[in-house]
Amino acid sequence: MKFLLAALMLASMALFGAPAWAHVVQATTSVSLTDIDPNDKPELEKALKSAVNDVLKTAIAFTPSLVALTDAQVIGERLYVRVLIADEDGERTLQELINGEDAERATKVRI
Repeated sequence: MKFLLAALMLASMALFGAPAWAHVVQATTSVSLTDIDPNDKPELEKALKSAVNDVLKTAIAFTPSLVALTDAQVIGERLYVRVLIADEDGERTLQELINGEDAERATKVRI
């Protein structure tokens, strides 16, 4: 009887429980350095903000609550920028991954 009750509870949770739709996106964009002096910080910052805003307007279909620059590399005449974008649920998910019980066993892998 207890098994049947547990099975019914699990089945009802599976049928009626709403899934959490967390959005987490990592996007890469680039900025041409041919017209920008890399030592002119205000100009470089303006170009980076413009590139990130283009990603936010064209690459995602949700309202972000987190936008983080995760990597930047100069290759040739271009600055390639990697951006992590998440909504509120995605931000919570990332925080749980960072602060979770298995955080000490987590291994950072750079691809």
